[in-house]
Amino acid sequence: MIHGIFGRPFLDLAPLLDLTDLAAVHDEVCLGLAQAPSTYTGGSHRSMGIMPASREREAGVDYGAVLADLGEADRRAFASLADDPLAARTAGATEFGEERPKSLSRRQQLWLEYRFGVYFPWKVYYEMIPNHYWDEKSSPAGKAFTREARTFFPKTIALVKSLPFQAVGRCNVMGLRAHDHGTVHRDGDPVEKAEVDHFITICPAANKRLFLCDEAGERRVDGVFEPGFERRVRELAARGAS
Repeated sequence: MIHGIFGRPFLDLAPLLDLTDLAAVHDEVCLGLAQAPSTYTGGSHRSMGIMPASREREAGVDYGAVLADLGEADRRAFASLADDPLAARTAGATEFGEERPKSLSRRQQLWLEYRFGVYFPWKVYYEMIPNHYWDEKSSPAGKAFTREARTFFPKTIALVKSLPFQAVGRCNVMGLRAHDHGTVHRDGDPVEKAEVDHFITICPAANKRLFLCDEAGERRVDGVFEPGFERRVRELAARGAS
């Protein structure tokens, strides 16, 4: 079942936001990503069990399955490429990855891609405000934009700070390479958390869309806001329904 926004499948928030600086932000992001080190993400969505059954084939080779089946020689190679190789020798390979105790190093990601053909959908992933687990994203305490992010993305950060959030707990730059596709997946289980955390996705290039997927109906449908902004979003939804 689709869990939409105030009874509607999607809302275009552009009328409520000042997006006049998007062109400058786009230029800055392109230049910044050419200089700041980025990583991959999203290569284990099938093994995490967060993809619709009808779309699982789109994940290609999933590193969760690969790591669960490594032979001894490959386990040693994998451990040697960790950020802390000594600690990695005593850790199981399946302890590494997205939503796992240990993050994959860049070297491990590349090895999994080259050695086993693992498909990482988002080959541009840059954390401006680092988080380890998904459920930490709305907790801003003790977090800040990194010094590197402030150096390469000042206009982007200014735009984020202008958005109607009471606080920002997570901020990433994510992108697909040409000819790649993002895997359809669920970031939160409505059974565990009925109310979705507030978020805004902005595409400065205006060539990608975020959508909801109705698995049963086999169709696609296309966001802690400040109270005043949430009221305006409700008003926008009401106008669209009338």
